[in-house]
Amino acid sequence: MSYSRNEIVLLPIPFTDLSSRKVRPAVVIGHSRHPGDLFVAPITSQLQNAAVPLQDWSAAGLNVPCGIKSQIATIEDRLVVKSVGKLTTRDQAAMDSALCDWLRLR
Repeated sequence: MSYSRNEIVLLPIPFTDLSSRKVRPAVVIGHSRHPGDLFVAPITSQLQNAAVPLQDWSAAGLNVPCGIKSQIATIEDRLVVKSVGKLTTRDQAAMDSALCDWLRLR
């Protein structure tokens, strides 16, 4: 299946000690040159850990107030459990600005 930029997906995220994993949301931020790989940023409901609070979290298909963490991961698209929504234009702009800061593109 093909996933687009700014789409909110659910995927299994391993615990830091790798003892288990839990299905969590992430936002697709791009596609790798390697077919089937996606760049994603995890979404958290722990707002103190979020770099980009989502203003329109409900419209994006999320159940509780959330934000995007300042982390980027590469995952195989086959790991995606399902798509739940898409960032609004307002939240897309906030994420794009944060990505430029994180990657020092400006």
